[in-house]
Amino acid sequence: MLASLKKMAVGAALVLSAASAYSAPKTVLVVGDSLSAEYGLARGTGWVALLEQKLKSEKVDATVINASISGETTSGGRTRLPGLLTQYHPSIVVIELGANDGLRGLPVAAAEANLRSMVQAATQGHAKVLLVGMRMPPNYGRAYTERFFGMYKQVSTETKSPLVPFMLEGVADKPALFQQDRLHPVAQAHPTILANIWPKFSALIKSR
Repeated sequence: MLASLKKMAVGAALVLSAASAYSAPKTVLVVGDSLSAEYGLARGTGWVALLEQKLKSEKVDATVINASISGETTSGGRTRLPGLLTQYHPSIVVIELGANDGLRGLPVAAAEANLRSMVQAATQGHAKVLLVGMRMPPNYGRAYTERFFGMYKQVSTETKSPLVPFMLEGVADKPALFQQDRLHPVAQAHPTILANIWPKFSALIKSR
């Protein structure tokens, strides 16, 4: 009887410990471009806002800081990140950058170095990092598009950071889900974007 009670007590303690780890207050910092900054959308309809709503529905005590800027490049993100880390002290940093580097045809090696530097800066600040990847349209040429897509995997592997390979999976091949510029998804696409990001993000936030 006593042994059974001890086992029950240990089991309860483990459950409470897991629950405590899940519910401990967290700050999530999202550093992205227009795809995360709700470009052309009503406020509160982009995937970052939907993420905050989902965290509340999952009863996760977290504050989401959306530091995304339309037109942002990996170079701009690298420059801004140290100040953001000092200001918010995030436990998780979501990096969604690179699309503007690719659209401008900037060197992939430079973008890769910038992403690597951002991950290192975040981890040195004791934050976990989630990388969110992007693909370039095929008209940029096979060599460039493959090198661009591969840089996210390269940084992810080197830094041991989880990766969402392509944030627009299930969206990019549906023209009706894009605004007139054919670059930015409409609000109806953002639940799918969040669904692409959530599994890796959920595992990360539960590990903190």
